[in-house]
Amino acid sequence: MWRLKIAEGDKSSPYMFTTNNFVGRQIWEFDPNAGSPEELAEVEEARQDFYKNRHNVKPAGDLLWRLQFLREKNFKQRIPQVKVKDGEAITYETATTAIKRAAHYFSAIQASDGHWPAENAGPMYFLPPFVFCLYITGHLNTVFTVEHRREILRYLYNHQHEDGGWGVHVEAPSSMFGTVFSYLCMRLLGLGPNDGENNACARARKWIRDHGGVTYIPSWGKNWLSILGIFEWSGTNPMPPEFWILPSFVPLHPSKMWCYCRLVYMPVSYLYGKRFVGPITPLIQQLREELHTQPYNEINWRKVRHLCAKEDLYYPHPFVQELLWDTLYLASEPLLTRWPLNKLIRQKALKETMKFIHYEDHNSRYITIGCVEKPLCMLACWVEDPNGIAFKKHLNRIADYIWLGEDGMKVQTFGSQTWDTALGLQALMACNIADEVESALGKGHDYLKKAQIRDNPVGDYKGNFRHFSKGAWTFSDQDHGWQVSDCTAEGLKCVLQLSLMPPEIVGEKMEPERLYDAVNFLLSLQDEKTGGLAVWERAGASLLLEWLNPVEFLEDLIVEHTYVECTASAIEAFMLFKKLYPHHRKKEIENFIVKAVQYIEDEQTADGSWYGNWGICFIYGTCFALGGLQVAGKTYNNCLAIRRAVDFLLNAQSDDGGWGESYKSCPNKIYTPLEGKRSTVVHTALAVLSLISAGQADRDPTPIHRGVKLLINSQLENGDFPQQEIMGVFMRNCMLHYAEYRNIFPLRALAEYRKRVPLPN
Repeated sequence: MWRLKIAEGDKSSPYMFTTNNFVGRQIWEFDPNAGSPEELAEVEEARQDFYKNRHNVKPAGDLLWRLQFLREKNFKQRIPQVKVKDGEAITYETATTAIKRAAHYFSAIQASDGHWPAENAGPMYFLPPFVFCLYITGHLNTVFTVEHRREILRYLYNHQHEDGGWGVHVEAPSSMFGTVFSYLCMRLLGLGPNDGENNACARARKWIRDHGGVTYIPSWGKNWLSILGIFEWSGTNPMPPEFWILPSFVPLHPSKMWCYCRLVYMPVSYLYGKRFVGPITPLIQQLREELHTQPYNEINWRKVRHLCAKEDLYYPHPFVQELLWDTLYLASEPLLTRWPLNKLIRQKALKETMKFIHYEDHNSRYITIGCVEKPLCMLACWVEDPNGIAFKKHLNRIADYIWLGEDGMKVQTFGSQTWDTALGLQALMACNIADEVESALGKGHDYLKKAQIRDNPVGDYKGNFRHFSKGAWTFSDQDHGWQVSDCTAEGLKCVLQLSLMPPEIVGEKMEPERLYDAVNFLLSLQDEKTGGLAVWERAGASLLLEWLNPVEFLEDLIVEHTYVECTASAIEAFMLFKKLYPHHRKKEIENFIVKAVQYIEDEQTADGSWYGNWGICFIYGTCFALGGLQVAGKTYNNCLAIRRAVDFLLNAQSDDGGWGESYKSCPNKIYTPLEGKRSTVVHTALAVLSLISAGQADRDPTPIHRGVKLLINSQLENGDFPQQEIMGVFMRNCMLHYAEYRNIFPLRALAEYRKRVPLPN
C-alpha cells in the first residue's frame, strides 16, 4: 500500500542535502505489508469511483493521502450536516455549523510538519520526460518499480480520451503533444504496440498517424524525440549554447528572460549543442516505424522543423521568429559546428552552459525550478558525467515530484505546500474559532517560519541571472529555493495576522527583521512604469521579445510580466504591515500601494472583470483585485472599477445561485461560463468573497445569500466539498489542478459571510 511520507529524507546520504530538515517535503513510498483489508478496500473504491466518472470530472479528488491522514488521526465528523431549504433564510447558527464542519475536516488533513499536502498537476507532458530520461540513462527499472509502473499506467488509462488521444492537460481535447508523450511513456514502460487497457496503445497510435504523424509534434516534443533518437536534430529549430555567452547589451540576453523559459532552454541548448542522442535500441527503432507516416530515412528533416498539428497550435510563430530560426539553421549552425569555431566557440559555450546548470541545481538542492526543467537538467548532468555526483543528487530528488491520486501516479509542478498553507491558515483564522483549531494554527505558523528563505542564492547570483531571494517564500518548500511574490505576500500577511493572536495558541511571532526581509523582496519586484508586481524576478524587458516565443501551445513565457493577483496580494500584506510597523520604509510602502492600486484599476477588462493569470479565470482574478482595492480604501461609492466589477459578478450568477467558469476563458481571454451555466463551489466561493469585499451586503445581500446557500448544501457528510472542474492555469493555455482549493475558498467564504453579512439568529 502507498503511504505519503512527510518531512523525510536521508540526511546521511552524500547525495541529498536540505536547508531545514526537509520541512515541507512530501514523498510517496510503497509498503507491501501496509494496509488492512478495510483500508485497501477503501482505496480501491476511490479508484473505481474515479474511473466510472472520469469523463465527467477530469481532476482527481486527491483522496488517497486524505484517507490515510483521516485514518491516522481517527477523524470522525461529529457535527451533524446542515442543509438550507428553498425559501429558508440562512441563520447565524446554520452558517456556524457549516464553518465548523469544514474547519474541523480541513484541520484533520494537515500534515505533521504544519503544511497542507495537495496535488498540483494536470498537464499530460509533465510525467513522460522523467520516463524518457531514466530510460536513456539506464535507471528506469530502479527508480520506477513495478508498483510505480502500475500506477503510472493507471493514470494514462484514466485520462485517455475516447478518440484515443490525450490533451495538453487533463481537461483539454486530444493533442499531438499529449498523445505522443503518453504513447511513448506506455511503450517505454513495457507495453507492446497493441497492449494496454481498452487497446490504449493501438488507439493512441491511430490518433497520431491519423493526424499526420509525429513530425507534427510541437517544438518541445521535437527536442525530446531527437534526444530519444525518434527524430533527428536537423528536424528541430536551433538552440545554440552560444546564447549563454552573449554580452549583456544583446536584447535577448539570458538576464532578460523569464526564469522558467531560461531554465528550460539552458539544458536544451546544451543537449542540442552536443547533438546528444540516447542509445538506439530495438525499441527506439520500432518506435520510429510506429510514429512516422513515411520511412524514417526518407524524411526531409529540414522541411518538418516548422510543422505543428492544428490541435496544438495556440501561439503560431510570427514571421520574424521563423526568419530567425532559418538564419540560425542555414547560416550560423554550419559554421559553429565546424573547425575552427567548434573548438574556439562551441566548446566554450557548452562548458559555460553546464556551469549555469550546476549553479541552478545546487541552489535548488537538485530539485530545480520545476518539473519541465528537472529531467532536462538531470540528463545534461548525466551526459557530462554518467557517474558524476550531480546526476546522483538528481536521482535522489525525483521523488519530490511524484504524486499519487485515485486516478494514478503523476508528476507535479513541484508542489504548492506554502501557497496552500498560507491561504488555508487565513481561512481558518477568519473562522474565529481558534480554540477549536488551535493545533492547526500553531503547526501552520511553525511551518511558515521554517519555510521562509533565509539567504540569497550562494555565490555570484547576479552573474547567474538570479534575483535576490532572502525573506521570500517559495511556492513549495524552502529547499526549492525559488522566491515567489504572491506566496511571499500571502505568507507575510499570514504571519502578521498570527502575530496578533496569543502566542500560547499559535506560537511566538516572527522576528521583525525577517518581516523586513519579506518587505524588501516585495518592494523590489514592483514595476516602476506600471506599478504591477512580477512573480519571480523584476519585469521590464521589452514585450516585443514575446514574438520569439518558440512554444506553440503556451503564451507570454519569454520575459517576466506583472500580474493582478500578485499585486493585490502585496497590497493586502503591506496595508497590514504598515499598521503594525508604521515606521519601516513608510514612504516606499505608501508609494507602492498608490501605484499598485492604479495598476489594478488600469488592468480591468471591458466587462468589469480582471483576467486571472494563475487561476480560472476572470472570477479568480476579480476576487484578488477586489480584495486589494478594498483594503486600500476603495469602495463601491468612490471607485468606478468596483462598481463595474459588481455588475460583472451579478450578471454572471447562475440560476442555482452559484457561479461557474470554464477553463476556456483562459486561452480565449473572454469570460466563458461552464456548459449549462453549472456552478462550482470554488468559483461560487470566490464570487461571494468578491461581493463581500465590494460591500454588496450593504446594498442587497440576496446574491450573497444565494451563493452561500449553494456552498452549504454542497458540503459533504464529512465536511469536505466535492471535487469539480480544474481551477488553476499558467501561461494562458495550460491548466493546473489545485486540489486544496475546494476546501480553502469555500471555508474562507463561509467565514467572511458569517462575519460581515448580517444574519438572523
